[in-house]
Amino acid sequence: MSALYTASATASGDGRQGHVRSSDGVLDLDLSVPKEMGGPGGEHTNPEQLFAAGYAACFHSALKAAARELKVTPTDTAITIDVGIGPKTDGTRGFQLNATIEAEINGVDEATAQQLLEAAHQICPYSNATRGNIEVKLALA
Repeated sequence: MSALYTASATASGDGRQGHVRSSDGVLDLDLSVPKEMGGPGGEHTNPEQLFAAGYAACFHSALKAAARELKVTPTDTAITIDVGIGPKTDGTRGFQLNATIEAEINGVDEATAQQLLEAAHQICPYSNATRGNIEVKLALA
């Protein structure tokens, strides 16, 4: 694959309790382990939030592309992605992610909204990267 764009970010400090910064400095954030994972929580982000935000933005673009391909014009759309993390369920060491993609697609009938949701899931690079690797659920709001 020939990349059209390459993003670069560096993590430093104490991993999930550290710091992340993009090479251009636009992203420059402290990280904090959520209370649910035994950390202090607080005002800082975490890797799952960053992943969910990137996935949601990318999926929303894929939804817009799917609408153009199908020649439909939803009146209002939004994508919410919940990313969960927990122990692996196959008995091996480590953790795994799951994701739920909830799409608000107004201005089209439910069948068309479902078609757009499924088409976006085929187009989105995040969906393509996670397909077969983590459980991803699709839902209409």
